[in-house]
Amino acid sequence: MKHSFKDWVLATRPWSFPASTMPVVVTITWLWSRGYDVNWFFALWTLINIIFVHAAGNVWSDIADYRSGVDADDTYGVRQLVDGQFTIQEFRRLSVTLNIIAVVGGLLLVGLTGPTLLYIGMAGIALSLLYPRLKYAALGDVVIILCYSLLPMTGTSFIVSGAIHWEVLWLAVPIGLITVAILHANNVRDIETDQRAHIHTFPMLTGRRFGAWLYAFEVLVPFLWLLGLMICRVEPWWLGTAFLAMPIAVGNARTILAWEREGKAYYATLDERTAKLQLLFSLLLVVGLILSKFL
Repeated sequence: MKHSFKDWVLATRPWSFPASTMPVVVTITWLWSRGYDVNWFFALWTLINIIFVHAAGNVWSDIADYRSGVDADDTYGVRQLVDGQFTIQEFRRLSVTLNIIAVVGGLLLVGLTGPTLLYIGMAGIALSLLYPRLKYAALGDVVIILCYSLLPMTGTSFIVSGAIHWEVLWLAVPIGLITVAILHANNVRDIETDQRAHIHTFPMLTGRRFGAWLYAFEVLVPFLWLLGLMICRVEPWWLGTAFLAMPIAVGNARTILAWEREGKAYYATLDERTAKLQLLFSLLLVVGLILSKFL
């Protein structure tokens, strides 16, 4: 079957890219707002490269989910392989191609910035490739917090400014928690179908009730954390702009906590809504950082 360029792009799940790109954008803006010299060419390069890393990881994960039975006709997962739009061989070639581009781009950056980046990049690529296996062993949440918060923020700091500014990781906590909540919402919803596929996720170990409360913790604590940073003067009060996203977080928490009363269909799309929350929260942080620079 012949595929259009749009088909190939959609196969990488581009709507998920804010999960990896927003930590990079927040880090770049944080460095700039603090007065550090930012290499804007490297900043753009980093942003593009992490998209290729994320896209390759998405396709690789989708192959594993399809082959293991996690994605099937009656699940909410990715449909391209399930519906026969693509073959596994086509997805495998796509993942390999994207990984090669990401690795080449990363190695060029290593040559231009220094070997420190090599270790960060190797960790990111390894976790991306191992993600399906780790996810099936209830370690997906750990991988997400590393790959979509800690590693990209430390790596971006080194690439664009020449040094790792560890203080930026204060913001890695709220961003990382909301990003983990995207996966958590998916796993809480899919407990039964994941059990059928004989894999293990964290909500399967704890049960749906605890999983629902943990999701609420993951989307609400970031605002308390941010408030603490501002009270302690670690970050400027302008980051309070992120509280404009709090009603959405509260709404998401109330949705999943109503699972017993409303049923699974009520929170079936909560993972997508959480991804939008992460995007909005991060963008509002960027706005706050820009305001703190000028006001």
